[in-house]
Amino acid sequence: MNDDPIGEILVESDELSARVRQLGHEISRDYTGRDLLLVGVLKGAVFFLSDLMRHIEVPCEVDFMAVASYGSSTDSSGVVRILKDLDIPIEGREVLIVEDIVDSGLTLSYLLRTLRARNPKSLEVCALLTKPERRKVELPIRYVGFEIPNQFAIGYGLDHAERFRNLPYVAVLADPS
Repeated sequence: MNDDPIGEILVESDELSARVRQLGHEISRDYTGRDLLLVGVLKGAVFFLSDLMRHIEVPCEVDFMAVASYGSSTDSSGVVRILKDLDIPIEGREVLIVEDIVDSGLTLSYLLRTLRARNPKSLEVCALLTKPERRKVELPIRYVGFEIPNQFAIGYGLDHAERFRNLPYVAVLADPS
């Protein structure tokens, strides 16, 4: 058994910084002349969202949702529960969901259905990480930071049983058991 739970580094800190800056510029360009509401998905997206906001040059507000689909497991249960809902009404608003990782897509699919029912003017997704080979549902992800292999990722907000969020890079959890 490996004593160090941190495995291979998938995305280095400087790569994260550069790509988040690029995403901020792309979003700013695409939303020029419009006010944007960023919806951060707690807890994993907090690091990404705070860094991303610093590079968005259009007026924006932020709100948060907390959803549960993992618990302390490394596989999504497929059952999604809203633990914290939005405080701001989104009807008629330009909304961008900011997500840390899209794995199976089940959680994001649920969020998109839930938020579309609230009649936003537009609803798009910005995901720091995606795992295309794990996808169970096809989703419209407008902005993607990095595609990563089908391994359990930790760091830069991503956790395993609430640990490792504070790593400044994204790595593989070496022994997820």
